[in-house]
Amino acid sequence: MSYQNILTEKKGNAFIITINRENKLNALNIETLQEIKYAILSVQNDREVRGIILTGAGQKAFAAGADIAEFAEFNVKQGTQMSSDGHDVMNTIESSAIPVIAAVNGFSLGGGCELAMSCHIRVASENAKFGQPEVNLGLPPGYGGTQRLIQLIGKGKSTELLLTADLIKADEALSLGLVSKVVPIDTLMDTCKEYIQKISQKSPSAISKVISCINDHFKGTEAGFEKEISEFGLAFETSDFKEGTSAFLEKRSPNF
Repeated sequence: MSYQNILTEKKGNAFIITINRENKLNALNIETLQEIKYAILSVQNDREVRGIILTGAGQKAFAAGADIAEFAEFNVKQGTQMSSDGHDVMNTIESSAIPVIAAVNGFSLGGGCELAMSCHIRVASENAKFGQPEVNLGLPPGYGGTQRLIQLIGKGKSTELLLTADLIKADEALSLGLVSKVVPIDTLMDTCKEYIQKISQKSPSAISKVISCINDHFKGTEAGFEKEISEFGLAFETSDFKEGTSAFLEKRSPNF
């Protein structure tokens, strides 16, 4: 299958997906997310692929959030559908029987942070920065951020980051447990491939069962994910959303 926004490459037992929108800091428009989903699904039955690496083109950004211009005029129905579709993509990644490793090469913000959190392992370059700045737009996170951030680093720090929209650097992300390793950007991909090489020596069926068991642990939070989809959609009818997105697109500070 040919893609418009991503590049795919099979290298040995690794399948590499690169978000190829470098001039937009690899922002995640709706089409890009769907392409990532289809790419993940395309190799699920490929016995040669033992790990998937997801990264962004260039050295500035893994994915600097959603493409705000695309949804600035959405209504509640469209916003709810956008969130639901985004959740479907993240759930596809999270439930992949083949481990997915995020090679976070720079900014991982908003939807980009949510994308990284849906992966099974996160490796960050030293210049990586993470954050959920959606409240600046008059929105809550819409792709699972309110749920997965808590799962990964706990309620207290998650609440702080979600309410302040503060960004954290790679070293703090490591100390919080948001990422597994921080490495120089020149060794980022090699480090991810080393993980795959180690995993490839283990039982594929056991690996898939481990992933399934881990995901089942969190099924009690399903109501939280559904609540996020609802609240994200409802935010599209608020004046705060109109002001937040207008301010972003006009390159000024919002006046809430």
